[in-house]
Amino acid sequence: MESFKKKIGNPAASNPKIHYCIPAPGRDERAAGTLSFEAEKNSVPGRTAPAGRQAAMQDSPDGGCSEPEIVGNTRPRTVLRFLQEQIRILKVCSRYGTARNYERTLNSFSAFLGGRDLPFAALTEVLAGRYNAYLLGRGVMRNTVSFYMRILRSAYNKAVRQHLAQQAFPFQSVYTGIDRTRKRAVDEDIVIRMLRLDLSGVPASALARDLFVFSYCMRGMAFVDMAYLRKSDIRGDRICYVRRKTGQRLCIRLEPCIREIIGRYVSQTCGSPYVFPVLGTEDSGPAYAQYQNALNRYNRRLKRLSEMLGAEIRLTSYTARHSWATAARNHNVPLAVISAGMGHDSEKTTRIYLAALEDSVVDTANQGIIAVLNRAVSS
Repeated sequence: MESFKKKIGNPAASNPKIHYCIPAPGRDERAAGTLSFEAEKNSVPGRTAPAGRQAAMQDSPDGGCSEPEIVGNTRPRTVLRFLQEQIRILKVCSRYGTARNYERTLNSFSAFLGGRDLPFAALTEVLAGRYNAYLLGRGVMRNTVSFYMRILRSAYNKAVRQHLAQQAFPFQSVYTGIDRTRKRAVDEDIVIRMLRLDLSGVPASALARDLFVFSYCMRGMAFVDMAYLRKSDIRGDRICYVRRKTGQRLCIRLEPCIREIIGRYVSQTCGSPYVFPVLGTEDSGPAYAQYQNALNRYNRRLKRLSEMLGAEIRLTSYTARHSWATAARNHNVPLAVISAGMGHDSEKTTRIYLAALEDSVVDTANQGIIAVLNRAVSS
């Protein structure tokens, strides 16, 4: 990314430290960390999780917690009730994203069943096939159908492990893979033009722009990780954080462009534990709701920025990540380095990721290889 740093200049050549303000005694925490995409009303003051939830929270590889033991006849033995119970457990464990996926699947499958519950023994290969046809018939995309099937399969297998169902492999004939979709990336020049936009009169758009550029400079940092990024994650000349999606710890050097963006929001986050003014509470439930609202606003603002830039590609919260991967590939960065930089668990994941990106680099290489043949047919 050296060329990117050269193009934007060095806004912090003196490499100053980031100084955060100290709130005055008795400062209302409600004033800290308020979302500046739009004015947030009725923000919830920071507080710790309830004692019951704290007791349930334990470290686990997926960032969740140990599930409460459900014994005796209290265990739900029907599909919809079991899904509802899993959603309750996930929320107790503060795994709100996964709970939301289960809720979407529950709503869809319940609509297919007409709201009627059924025992696990009735969840057969034939029924799974009918549900698959039902979704496709309603115009649901194949990847979305696969998403619902994978959630149902996961819940079904969990019920099998809890001896609530006998394994009959009902999902073996339906598609549970992921179709390759074309990921969209923007060139470095678009990122530079974005950085230079005069948004002084539009603070909400300025925050969206800064988060996009910050994500790019941080190797495609996910929006959720930026929203939850804490000042305590900045240690010396590095930012060290744990990816909420994978639980993997990443440490990234504080480059001048990163330091400069953080510095813009020091005053707005005075008294807040967070680096950016996105979340206004530390309570996991309200914080997740604020994150969801902020993500929606972020994507709307990025759409407007796309129009301002005249970019052919619509910017989204994923574009910065795709763009960093593409830029790294264009700079001939080794696959192993790209994989480590993006926090992928294996190079196989990175290969799949890069394969889904635009094929311009491969096309250029191919053009050079067959240049002699091109000249031959044109002469």
